[in-house]
Amino acid sequence: MRQACPTRQRFAVPVPFQNIDRPDCAIAQEPRLLNQDLSQAAATWITRGPDLFLSRGTIEILETELRQIMPADTQPLLDDTLALARRYRCLSDTAEIRFRLEKISHDSCRCFHIDNVPLRLLCTYTGPGVQWKHAENDTIHETPAGWLTLLKGRLHPGWSADTAILHRSPPLSGLGTPLTRLLLTLDHPDACGMSPRQPAATGR
Repeated sequence: MRQACPTRQRFAVPVPFQNIDRPDCAIAQEPRLLNQDLSQAAATWITRGPDLFLSRGTIEILETELRQIMPADTQPLLDDTLALARRYRCLSDTAEIRFRLEKISHDSCRCFHIDNVPLRLLCTYTGPGVQWKHAENDTIHETPAGWLTLLKGRLHPGWSADTAILHRSPPLSGLGTPLTRLLLTLDHPDACGMSPRQPAATGR
């Protein structure tokens, strides 16, 4: 059983996310609408922010690194991503987090798959969100922008193929109008071979 997180009272876990502790639950989602300030901040990041910010660290380290590269007028986005990072820290019971904020304008991870991580939190700020389906069902569910998605990976304690959820990035090549997604991915610090403390990766 996880120990109580010192910030749990402030960052309460909504009912949908509580279900992730159940052995038969491999995905939990929280519907939400982005307010105008947050939507505008995300649009500004799309225009002026780096294509990729990738780092591993405590919330305090991540905040310091993000402030060094964030464009003006994106404070609401910074506040929201860090609030989600704090919630993920409580859910995963890890001191450090692998934090990835990325612009995506191409087809990425088109195949349905299961991640080799314990627990992954996804939030798409602009564009369509993650698509997912049950392993034994062909019905594809698409997540609206702003929604929070929590997924169990193969490394989650007690993970079972019987209740597996497969997911993928939504294909963009078939859309009539080009668009860019802004995707936040929060993971266990060792996810995807992330090495202990290294300079944050950024790119245009």
